[in-house]
Amino acid sequence: MAPRKAPDAGRRSDRSRRAIYDAALALVGENGYRRTTIEGIAARAGVGKQTIYRWWPSKAAVLMEAFLDMAARAAGQAAPEGDGGADSRNGGEYGIPDTGDLAADLKLVLRATVDELNDPLMEAPTRALTAEGIVDAALGAEFVEKLLDPQLALYVTRLRAAQEAGHLRADADPRTALELLIAPLTHRWLLRTLPLTHAYADTIVDYALGGLAPRP
Repeated sequence: MAPRKAPDAGRRSDRSRRAIYDAALALVGENGYRRTTIEGIAARAGVGKQTIYRWWPSKAAVLMEAFLDMAARAAGQAAPEGDGGADSRNGGEYGIPDTGDLAADLKLVLRATVDELNDPLMEAPTRALTAEGIVDAALGAEFVEKLLDPQLALYVTRLRAAQEAGHLRADADPRTALELLIAPLTHRWLLRTLPLTHAYADTIVDYALGGLAPRP
């Protein structure tokens, strides 16, 4: 008889990690951050809780890694076909497109952000972790450092490129400018004041780049 192959431990680990990620995100979306437990994640994922403790030191660490993985997959799916959203300015890493048309590039990215925030699979865990980060300073700081800051850096890179090309005021602070784009989306999404739509994303870009003063 041919010898039986030994189980692929790496593949089993990958499956377990994926199951844990999915379970953690589902539970935090259903129950909120505080009611989500390691035991609950383990039960939903079909693994022993010792497996989770072997890989992560805390519930927060599990959820943060699961969230980062979800964000990375969403970014990969949103990337234009053919280059994975790559931008030659940042060494081929995922970034905001630079077609030479700043308004069009920003509208493309904000529309993708609208789609992510409206996606039920992403909305619930994103909202739960965002809310918990407001009251838990340590979790909030980690959320900003590991997820938000890298994303905001992409806007800074694109806006600086626009400055170099003469498409944006040379004295504009890119870090402040990007908040004119991100903050309105976040406000409408968090407070549910009005629907979050592509048309709204386009209007934000038009207002941010053109200003509100009457045009001559």
